[in-house]
Amino acid sequence: MADHDEKSDLPVEKTSAKVHDHDSSSSSDSDTDKPAPPVSAKAKIYRMFGRQRPVHKVLGGGKPADVFLWRNKKISGGVLGGATLIWVLFELVEYHLLTLVCHISILLLAVLFLWSNANTFINKSPPRIPEIHLPEEPFLQVASALRIEINQGFAVLREIASGRDLKKFLIVIAGLWVLSAVGSWCNFLTLFYISFVLLHTVPVLYEKYEDKVDPFAEKALIEIKKQYAVFDAKVVSKIPIGPLKAKRV
Repeated sequence: MADHDEKSDLPVEKTSAKVHDHDSSSSSDSDTDKPAPPVSAKAKIYRMFGRQRPVHKVLGGGKPADVFLWRNKKISGGVLGGATLIWVLFELVEYHLLTLVCHISILLLAVLFLWSNANTFINKSPPRIPEIHLPEEPFLQVASALRIEINQGFAVLREIASGRDLKKFLIVIAGLWVLSAVGSWCNFLTLFYISFVLLHTVPVLYEKYEDKVDPFAEKALIEIKKQYAVFDAKVVSKIPIGPLKAKRV
């Protein structure tokens, strides 16, 4: 009888062991199914000049940005080709603007005049010359935007001339010196054309390879900051500008 009770208890113990094993396995499975604890956010990717928006938005996000980034290759190629033609005419052929405008006007007026008077001989309708009216709003917008930029430039120059920011003063002086050196190498038209070509090439190349360019730019910026720190410690910090600030305060 005792043997029978011991045998009857064995399956119960085995069943309870199986249930315990199943519970432990299910709990382990549930633990594995739980999402891993949140990993700390990745370091923010460095973008040149602290840029947070895409290149298209930085350039304005409108039609000019589409042209500079070659969204429509025909329009962008046409604009760049037109600028190249103007540069060739004025710089290489040494055409003058007034002469070119007069020659184009003479040619157009002669063609239209002859066409309008020869319709009776060639049995064709005279040309439809459209009435051209320049809208006022775009010119006002351009003038307003230009006025704002000029006022901001005057404000920056006034702040620099007041002697409050030595770092900005040195940057502006260096920039003006570089610009004067570039101006001595070429005239304004060539400089404008070079800038125009750079606007049609640098942004689109940067947008294409920004993931490779930005790390190099970050390293270069770190190195520049190191060199400026050395320059600041050896030169800038020794310039006696403290008394001037104290007098202003």
